[in-house]
Amino acid sequence: MATPRVRVLIVDDEPQILRALRINLNVRGYEVVTAASGAEALRVAANFHPEIVILDLGLPDIDGIDVIGGLRGWTDVPIVVLSARTDSVDTVEALDAGADDFVTKPFGMDELLARLRAALRRGPHVAEAAVVVTDSFTVDLSAKTVTRHGANIHLTRTEWGVLELLVRNQGKLVSQKEILQTVWGPHHGRETHYLRIYLGQLRHKLEDDPSHPRHLLTETGMGYRFV
Repeated sequence: MATPRVRVLIVDDEPQILRALRINLNVRGYEVVTAASGAEALRVAANFHPEIVILDLGLPDIDGIDVIGGLRGWTDVPIVVLSARTDSVDTVEALDAGADDFVTKPFGMDELLARLRAALRRGPHVAEAAVVVTDSFTVDLSAKTVTRHGANIHLTRTEWGVLELLVRNQGKLVSQKEILQTVWGPHHGRETHYLRIYLGQLRHKLEDDPSHPRHLLTETGMGYRFV
């Protein structure tokens, strides 16, 4: 039985770099898809579910840092940044946004391949679904949008933070303390009245019958669950 090929998404707006990387990675047994813009990268990633991403920061539409944020909304796939930016501030910003490694241009192919192998070795990465659909509403974790029966639903930043955490833990009980510390910050954990307010708002916006929710459930005294 043939060994499955590792799926790689390369994001760069320089055609010669895309071509060189595609050729070198294909020869070494990788399955390669490419994107020349940030928006295209997010669309391709949602469909292709790469096992590793090579990402340029200087894209023509969306900054690479924002692409990292879009990916990290739904997947922990390794991201190796490949950029002409050499300022340490850019490196720190990319790593803080969720990148796993940073390689500066010009680069040696052998070094880049070694960085890819190292990133893949750091642990299994299971891609989640970028789009989660219920019978009442749809959540796009990559685009950070919610629609209900075809209409876009506006959520505040805090409402989105609560919903995203629950959706990313679909089927699992998320404790009140975890939600508070993740969304409001590490010094919060006892302000459970916040959660009652925001879950009520989310149900009003998303559930067909907010008084009898089917998807945003309360586990009394413990936390909340998205199903």
